[in-house]
Amino acid sequence: MTRSKSIILLLAASSGILPFQETTAHAQHQLREVVVTAQRPMKEIGVQKTTLDSAMLKENIALSMADVLTFNSSIFVKSYGRATLSTVAFRGTSPSHTQMTWNGMRINNPMLGMTDFSTIPSYFIDRATLLHGTSSVTETGGGLGGLVRLATTPDVPEGFGAQYVQGIGSFSTFDEFARFTYGNDHWQVSTRAVYSSSPNDYKYTNHDKKLNIYDDNHNIIAQFHPKERNHSGAYKDLHVLQEVYYNTLRGDRFGINAWYIHSNRELPLLTTDYGDASSFENRQREQTFRGVLSWDHTRSNWRTGVKGGYAHTWLAYDYRRELSETVWATMTRSRSTVNTVYAQAEGEYTPSRQWYFTGNVSAHQHLVKSADKDVILQDGSKDIVGYDKGRVEISASASAKWQPDERIGMSVVLREDIYGNKCAPVIPAFFIDGLLSRQGNVMLKASISRNYRFPTLNDLYFLPGGNPDLKNEHGFSYDCGATFSTGIDGVFTLDGGVTWFDSHINDWIIWLPTTKGFFSPRNMKKVHAYGIEAKANMGVQIAKNWLLELNGSFSWTPSVNDGDKMSDADMSVGKQLPYVPRRSASLTGRLSWGTWSFLYKWAHYSQRFTMSSNEDTITGHLPPYYMSNIALEKGLSLRRLDLSLKLAVNNLFNEDYLSVLSRPMPGINFEFFISITPKFL
Repeated sequence: MTRSKSIILLLAASSGILPFQETTAHAQHQLREVVVTAQRPMKEIGVQKTTLDSAMLKENIALSMADVLTFNSSIFVKSYGRATLSTVAFRGTSPSHTQMTWNGMRINNPMLGMTDFSTIPSYFIDRATLLHGTSSVTETGGGLGGLVRLATTPDVPEGFGAQYVQGIGSFSTFDEFARFTYGNDHWQVSTRAVYSSSPNDYKYTNHDKKLNIYDDNHNIIAQFHPKERNHSGAYKDLHVLQEVYYNTLRGDRFGINAWYIHSNRELPLLTTDYGDASSFENRQREQTFRGVLSWDHTRSNWRTGVKGGYAHTWLAYDYRRELSETVWATMTRSRSTVNTVYAQAEGEYTPSRQWYFTGNVSAHQHLVKSADKDVILQDGSKDIVGYDKGRVEISASASAKWQPDERIGMSVVLREDIYGNKCAPVIPAFFIDGLLSRQGNVMLKASISRNYRFPTLNDLYFLPGGNPDLKNEHGFSYDCGATFSTGIDGVFTLDGGVTWFDSHINDWIIWLPTTKGFFSPRNMKKVHAYGIEAKANMGVQIAKNWLLELNGSFSWTPSVNDGDKMSDADMSVGKQLPYVPRRSASLTGRLSWGTWSFLYKWAHYSQRFTMSSNEDTITGHLPPYYMSNIALEKGLSLRRLDLSLKLAVNNLFNEDYLSVLSRPMPGINFEFFISITPKFL
């Protein structure tokens, strides 16, 4: 295995509102180099990944994982508005091509195949890793774009700990966070809770409407876009996370993770809706429980682990219109229940310094009931339309990793996926990396894999429109790149990398309109996605007590339909896929001095087309936008407690933008946080 120098950035005091951080008036921000002589983890041979550190995850209580990924990665975050559906997509693919795990359990919705990242508080996540493209095969199948891996950890301070954070923001937004912990040599116990609420009634300029200005003779002399308010967008979200870990100190650790979500959200009017907000109700409610039990057994050269879990989700969507003062008509009354049972066993074995073997098998049993109740048929009668289906999903993998020389490593992964009674062909993946130069720790990486994704339950069974004859999406992915890390003790650290990727996906599933008036999925497209991903991180010790940190990312992602024309009028062949930006970038800068910290965050998405023909009309594209956020924080250390005061400004330059067509976004807005951490004797 390659022995290398790891340059680690250590701060004497963190600059975010972190749980149980100690901020003192004498805190020093220093950059120090720690030289660690250690073997490079064989588990990560050739893997292309992005790791989000704790400062990114805990930057403030109001952030969801969607917000964190927007400003700290190159993947595309598609948001339908503040506190509404937010999905992520890697490398020019769709959100359903992104797999997501929480403490090992896949939590993609089996009906839709995607995850709403706006419902995941970043404060509930201790470790977050993005596995790009081929690298996702090391964890699970189906991630044609990549994998988001989220986890909590048993790391809590010894003794009792507590923290409370109160956030107050624009649009009468209130965010509350509380955490209580207890830790000793054997036990680690943590309870976290988050409650967020807001009328969410921000103002915006409606560019889809025009009002006329008349002269005295009622002639139109000018027009303007009206200012409107985001009506019916209120939300109330409650999250509770309970964790208990027991360590025998003899190589065994047992864990319990239980996460409960209660969400009640209104869906606001579109910018094209001319109706009165008080004359309709458009509401989505959710109750979700996720629980994982784990046992890890570790010895000097091998490790085994067993996990079991259960997830329950109840989703309700109601859409009603007011017909008269006291009479309301129910247009949609949808109810969905998802129950998932999860089990996993894994093992690792290192017989020598040159070889490393892993094995993993996991099973998810989904039971789904989805129904639109009180549907009015053509004869005026009412009926229930939906489906009641179950599906077991089994994924097994084995890998062998070999380092014949300390400069080079190779890895082979074989994965088999079974969905119901259908098996995908064996999914192979090959990884290789090599140390090109010890000066700067320059590492070259390359990988290739085949991958498959099965249709979701809605793709197969949704009524009306589900297509049980759909084929699996499948394709090959390639990538190659280089990483580096360097620095000077006490002066600066610098690391980064660049990757070229190329992916060909066949039988891409797309929902298309039918002659019967509804949409239905079909295997229509061949998609070629390719491009460049780059990232860099730098820390500079400007002067004593002064530290500057910069983190940046960039991606260039052409994602083109290479399929055959569906008709002579089909203009989509050779065009960029809808809602896939060709360019995206992010930058985060943090300047720390003593107990003060200033944060600047910037994100950019290029033009996105809303139609497969890439027509550059008013509604055929969304213009590029640049987003800037800032925050100023001060830490105070008192005799009995530590305080942290923070002011955040979002959308600093009042950018007028859309992430999704006809979905308004807020302008400049403010948040103030106070964090209280008692000191227990």
